[in-house]
Amino acid sequence: MKPQKGLTVVFQPGGRKAVVNHGVSLLEAARKAGVAITTRCGGKAGCLMCKVTIAKDETAGVRPPGDIERRKLGSALEQGVRLACQAAVWNDVTVQVPEDPLKAAVRRKLEAARRGEDDKLW
Repeated sequence: MKPQKGLTVVFQPGGRKAVVNHGVSLLEAARKAGVAITTRCGGKAGCLMCKVTIAKDETAGVRPPGDIERRKLGSALEQGVRLACQAAVWNDVTVQVPEDPLKAAVRRKLEAARRGEDDKLW
């Protein structure tokens, strides 16, 4: 089977897209799409910060997990969790990127202030 070129990776939420070649990591695709995925280890599967989720019906879009991911993620793989630095694009795929924890805290605080549940921001 000849590797495909021009595969589309869609990052949710937000719907940002990147067109990449077969075998490019999801982390590289995210950078190309301008999607921030946190990592401290430089893509070596050491920090486990680049976790993303692939829907069960989309798993053919990425290479099956290797030994490193199986060892590091264990049963989380069953829920579609993958390491963006290790998962390589094989077909078109949609990826769920978790919200940055700091952004999530700020968003929750702002929403509470808008609803009048919190009379001061900080």
